[in-house]
Amino acid sequence: MSNLIYILNGPNLNLLGKREPAIYGSDTLADVEAMCAEVGHGFGLAVQLLQSNYEGQLVDWIHEAREDAGGIIINPGAYTHTSVAILDALNAFEGPVLEVHISNVHKRESFRHHSYVSLRADGVIAGFGVEGYALAMRRMGSLLG
Repeated sequence: MSNLIYILNGPNLNLLGKREPAIYGSDTLADVEAMCAEVGHGFGLAVQLLQSNYEGQLVDWIHEAREDAGGIIINPGAYTHTSVAILDALNAFEGPVLEVHISNVHKRESFRHHSYVSLRADGVIAGFGVEGYALAMRRMGSLLG
């Protein structure tokens, strides 16, 4: 099994650190990638962090992960609540899938309380800020170790 973990990020996460810092904090995706690489190193895991505002690109990366990755950590952003296509792609992935949300989606608008991705995810981490990604990497290390 591959030691590569895909960390996929959906729409608007390219603005992490700049967009609504009261909700999402001041760390950037580059900070998240460095943190995950450091945690992953302790488990012998490598990371590939990717972000797209386009649903089809995320689906393509999930398909790619079928060949290249041992696991997927995904923060699908708004696609969490809308994308059957991402769910279908994740259902075709055989390794562990962990869903991460920076904010506590259950304290936000009611439409954010439903996640298509959760139907496939082996675990969900929400409301821990960007530290949720590090928690997901630790769990991935346990699952693949």
